[in-house]
Amino acid sequence: MLELLAASPGKTPSVEDVNAYSGYATSIFLLGWATGGLAFGVLGDRIGRATTMFWTILIYSVFTGFSALAVGFWDFAFYRFLTGLGVGGEFAVGVALVAEVMPAASRPYALGALQAFSAIGNLTAAAISIILGELESRHFFESWHWNDHPISVWRLMFVVGIVPSLLAIVIRRRLHEPDAWRLNAEGEMDERKRGSYRELFGNRRWRRNALVGVALAFSGVVGLWAVGFFSTDLIQSVLRKRLEAQGLPESDISGKLKIWTGIAFMAMNVGSFLGIFAFTYLTAYVGRRLAFAITFLAAMTSTAAVFLYLETYVQIFWMVPLMGFCQLALFGGYAIYFPELFPTHLRSTGTSFCYNVGRFVAAAGPSALGVLTSQVFASEREPLRYAGLTLCSVFLVGLLVLPFAPETKGKPLPA
Repeated sequence: MLELLAASPGKTPSVEDVNAYSGYATSIFLLGWATGGLAFGVLGDRIGRATTMFWTILIYSVFTGFSALAVGFWDFAFYRFLTGLGVGGEFAVGVALVAEVMPAASRPYALGALQAFSAIGNLTAAAISIILGELESRHFFESWHWNDHPISVWRLMFVVGIVPSLLAIVIRRRLHEPDAWRLNAEGEMDERKRGSYRELFGNRRWRRNALVGVALAFSGVVGLWAVGFFSTDLIQSVLRKRLEAQGLPESDISGKLKIWTGIAFMAMNVGSFLGIFAFTYLTAYVGRRLAFAITFLAAMTSTAAVFLYLETYVQIFWMVPLMGFCQLALFGGYAIYFPELFPTHLRSTGTSFCYNVGRFVAAAGPSALGVLTSQVFASEREPLRYAGLTLCSVFLVGLLVLPFAPETKGKPLPA
């Protein structure tokens, strides 16, 4: 972000500017995510799960690559918005597809595994970040140039993001529509009811489920995107002071910070992988609502602990994974629970509505964190600590809505 802001004529960005615009970029990405989710969720019910998934993967991978070509903040934000369109659509059609092809007894475990293995992609990204950071600290990229400027490692990271587009080819050729969707599409139901928001909100049961799902997703999405993911910024701030005290040059500090950011992100995703699986087994025993209640409390407590107490390298290896375990476990719950709330002709639409409408509101979260950091708590020694701690209260929203959530454990998918 520093490089993009510095590209503006006469602009010398401060640390506060970088924090604020990083929040704005994340908010714009989330707006794209939410917009794409709503649009592609409808298409998932109308034209099919597999067909829609093909287009979502192609869109988010291609525009991730385009992000590497950004020359300023606004074109970067534009590419991130378009990337978000594809990312937002993929979740709803993916979980709807898996929910409809798996037997009832296996469905929660399959959906939990689907969400858990998303952490593998994040771990791969973190490993690439560590490798590139190490190469940067060894001045490997000094002779690499783009647009008459030395190439930045963050640009290379976005170039790697093009790779998932290869999956779109496999999906196009080999993945077929679920029988449940196909039979529904070939049935006597009015085609206008499939993927219809009027149909979703015209039925009292589906309307209530949609609103409950939105509130649950809002709590977890804000907690992750506006707080949890910014723990790496806190880590960089804490470690930078230690590295500067050692008298290291800025190029070495930059490389080492990227390495430790990658380590922290890997640690978080190892925790998330285990946490999602843990939620899967917990909900099989205690039900959806109690599992969510336990996890919301755990997410709030662990996240607050990271922002309040993290100070040392050692703490990164146990506090960050614990936070990832608790926060991302919620997303395993969303993958399991949301498809169980809606019938076949509205499953993708309803799931996407729950997961993405809350994201429109949640998009204000990173910007709010930027404002809290750069203005409200700017006089504090570590403003990000207090900003993150303040926003941890969002997990209470999920707890408050649970009494209105239907229990779906052991019940068949609505037809």
